[in-house]
Amino acid sequence: MSFDIATAIPKLAMFFPAFLFALCFHEYAHGWMAKKFGDDTAEHMGRLTMNPIAHADLIGTIVLPIFAIVTGAPLFGWAKPVPVNPRNLKNPRTDMFWVAFAGPLSNVLLAVVGAVIMVVGVSYIKDPTTQQTFMRFFDIFIFFNILLAIFNMIPLHPLDGGKVLQRFIPESWNRALEDNQGTLQIVLLVFFIGGGFKYLAAPIQYMQSSLIRGVINLFS
Repeated sequence: MSFDIATAIPKLAMFFPAFLFALCFHEYAHGWMAKKFGDDTAEHMGRLTMNPIAHADLIGTIVLPIFAIVTGAPLFGWAKPVPVNPRNLKNPRTDMFWVAFAGPLSNVLLAVVGAVIMVVGVSYIKDPTTQQTFMRFFDIFIFFNILLAIFNMIPLHPLDGGKVLQRFIPESWNRALEDNQGTLQIVLLVFFIGGGFKYLAAPIQYMQSSLIRGVINLFS
């Protein structure tokens, strides 16, 4: 790990907005889907918004991501979970599946939109330096969104994947996972800070390049 103020600021300007937008859109999607199924808790608590202040967690959204970006450490972060009251849902078991799945799905959508903007937009930019910066930003944007989608679909509580899995396993199994989610959260944190990210990097990069190639072929 290294820190150089001359390179840290440009890296932050390139990486952090992309990461923050992807994270906020993810949380907004949870709240939006919950409201569609009858729970307006997120809206009443001011969380049905794209305002990053409403979703930011000091450690997970600010400190750890900025530290990772400027030092080159594995990027790891989170936002405050959007509150959902299952008792307000029409069909709690099924509806919670969709509320949880909405977050990762929103990041997949952003990755696709980002790829389209990058492929179409770069053809209108004539300056090579601006073109390179434009492509670099959306390359990072696509990567972050695929990362958030895959990471959050790990089938463990408190991640979205745990709530998605809940729809398909016996309640006793799910209760056991929920009762131990604090321990699971620590295990996940140690795993990724300790270098576990490398196991996700290759499939994320493959999906990223495949998506961009697919969009290029679509518009060629």
